[in-house]
Amino acid sequence: MSDATNPRAPLTKILATLGPASEDPKILRRIVEAGSHIFRLNFSHGTFEDHARRLAAVRAVEQEMNIPLGVLGDLPGPKIRVGKVPAPGITLEPGQDVWVSTTARESSPAGANGDFPILACGYPELAHEVQGGHRVLINDGAVRMLAVETDGKRVLCKVLVGGLVTTGKGLNLPDTETSVPAVTERDWECVMWALEHQLDYLALSFVRRGDDVKELIESMVDAEIPGATDPVTPIPIIAKIETPHAVANIDEILQHAFGIMVARGDLGVELDLAQVPVIQKLLVNRSHDYGKPCIVATQMLESMIEHASATRAEVSDVANAILDGADAVMLSGETAVGKYPSLAVDTMRRVALATEDYIRRQPFEPQPPALLQEQRALVPALAHGAWTMARDTNAAVVAVWSQSGGTAQTLSRNGFRVPILAFSTDTRAVRRMTLYYAVVPFKRDRFPLHRFEFGQMLDRMALEEGWASRGDIMVLLAGMPFDKPGGANTVAMRRVGELTPESMQADG
Repeated sequence: MSDATNPRAPLTKILATLGPASEDPKILRRIVEAGSHIFRLNFSHGTFEDHARRLAAVRAVEQEMNIPLGVLGDLPGPKIRVGKVPAPGITLEPGQDVWVSTTARESSPAGANGDFPILACGYPELAHEVQGGHRVLINDGAVRMLAVETDGKRVLCKVLVGGLVTTGKGLNLPDTETSVPAVTERDWECVMWALEHQLDYLALSFVRRGDDVKELIESMVDAEIPGATDPVTPIPIIAKIETPHAVANIDEILQHAFGIMVARGDLGVELDLAQVPVIQKLLVNRSHDYGKPCIVATQMLESMIEHASATRAEVSDVANAILDGADAVMLSGETAVGKYPSLAVDTMRRVALATEDYIRRQPFEPQPPALLQEQRALVPALAHGAWTMARDTNAAVVAVWSQSGGTAQTLSRNGFRVPILAFSTDTRAVRRMTLYYAVVPFKRDRFPLHRFEFGQMLDRMALEEGWASRGDIMVLLAGMPFDKPGGANTVAMRRVGELTPESMQADG
């Protein structure tokens, strides 16, 4: 039995990045069996041909294993870079003065022109937007400088931490409000590709404000897909939080985004590293307040790119992200280019299971504030009722027919400590459910004819696949009739294996 139907799969979702190490269907199948059912295509690396090949492999494994698999496309985002640097690079020393120029065609070392070293930069507004006292970081913060003054074409910087600078290294401006567009031309090419290939999620890089997300959604609505006859349905946006401006504007970002990703790589560059753990907790908690999923990413099991086992610090990091309340944890290079992709997933799964076992032994916490504010709405109220019923009866499992995925998403927001089995005939809905905390999605070919048929199916699954034992409590949610859109309108409890037509009729 694979983890797709194994009650010992964790409630926390594992997002695995695809790459050369994981695109082979045999390896991909092992990754799915190890516990990852949602995958990331990193548009910052590889060609569309590479991504198409990897997507096709996911869809082939999905069909072979009869398991819904989700795919998230991660947009490159605007990246300011150092221009051409003559080989072997320019070494900057602490205390040295350096010009960062928007007009120089090529960087030059000190003494070449009787002036300070010059670093070329292709971002034309840099010298207008960077002010004295702003930090200027190169190569993920390995080289750190402080802006002194600007003449409109160049920024004079003082080197604080030196190092080697080579062509194309990233340049971060954590204190500067730049006018770089949130969605670049390259990003839009990736968005169009994602729409054409029906990806399940898009991650928007370097989000600064809620309007960045809003504008991308509006652009997708207006997009025209060659050969398509139906209107474009926007892909749900995961906003990557990786700048101080995004942290400051998290509330307005959460109002527009489907969810967020705590992108700790760039956060650790643009902010003091010591602040990152606290900011992670803040962002996870804020996402809960808005009822939005939160992914924690970057360097979670970094050592497993080269080694067959993780460090103690890494497994503690994964566990703490889950204790913080992350809906999903992400692997990057570990599965994209690492030597042990399926083992990395299995390690993360085991850490998640051990952490969730600890969480189950703790007292239930109150409902998230966002859900309490929605109690007048029918589906959130039913979800709250199901959460209370599951808590009070120590239910083994929750089951829901969620045609569009909305009710499953609402249930997920409640922080259930048992699996939520979610069913739909909609392929895209079940794929998107692979990101929802605690939700295990299942695709069905048709709607149940009535509640008794649905109950029979659940009893059979629970007993045959080990989701529950005979006599265990199961909480059920569904909309009546099943093929009527609009969300759940019924919640009930049943003991597994004791279902009769008369008992279902007694429920109304």
